[in-house]
Amino acid sequence: MKHAALAIILLLAFCLVKSTYGQHKEQTGIIEKNLPAYLKDRGTGMPTSFFGTYIRKNEWLVYPFFEYYLDNNKEYNPAELGYTSDIDFRGRYRATEELIYIGYGISDRCNFELEAATIQAKQYKSLLDNSAMPAVVEESGFGDVQTQLNYRWQKETQKKPELFSYLEINYPFQKNRKLIGTQYWEFKVGAGLLRGFGFGTISLKAGVEYNLEEKKIVPGGYTVEYFKKISDKIRVYAGIEGSEDEFELITEIQLFLSRNCFAKINNAFGITSKAPDWAPELGILFSFQKK
Repeated sequence: MKHAALAIILLLAFCLVKSTYGQHKEQTGIIEKNLPAYLKDRGTGMPTSFFGTYIRKNEWLVYPFFEYYLDNNKEYNPAELGYTSDIDFRGRYRATEELIYIGYGISDRCNFELEAATIQAKQYKSLLDNSAMPAVVEESGFGDVQTQLNYRWQKETQKKPELFSYLEINYPFQKNRKLIGTQYWEFKVGAGLLRGFGFGTISLKAGVEYNLEEKKIVPGGYTVEYFKKISDKIRVYAGIEGSEDEFELITEIQLFLSRNCFAKINNAFGITSKAPDWAPELGILFSFQKK
């Protein structure tokens, strides 16, 4: 199942890339030249929802990728999985996920993003759990689907940081699932700023979230990011991301395979006990833009 889903995602990405390439034969590369010092790491692109990834006007980004989740003490509640006990426990959790991301730069101030996934997840029962929950709860199928609209309010200049905001929507395509997917509409809105320095580019983001199940506004996440272009072939990223009591340390290296394509090798490490212990990500990002 998971290999078939991955094959479908890769085939879709290939078709999109081929179609886009056919329409835009004259392309510009991701790496831009003759930029002011404060833009040398990221270029002129706008921030996206992906770490260390920026998008320009009329540019398409297509990113098929794979994620793995390893957590030896994930918090779960049997009642939330369809069983009787309403007590929180900790148990092993494993998941693999195949995803496709598509982004488009509508203008030099606005971009749109779509992300969809298939997932295979297993929640293992705690030795302390006496509920009727089986030893392993397993689900697979369509995962999270989300869109995001980003808007750049102020471009970065020699003296001013870049200011931007975003609206993210998660769609409830898995209302009958307990372990995977999204069961209720979720909306996130936030804002951020970024600034290029000689030692690298720093960005800060914060937002709030509204879930139709809970019907209340809660913190939607905080991020502190560092991004650095080492050479035309290598860029690196480090950041801390979290919400409430779940925080992760994230590292990434980007290796350019061509002027319009680079590999993203990402690792997330749980800082707090409720965050996944380890969540690696691997994928290849393709960029296409008219001159």
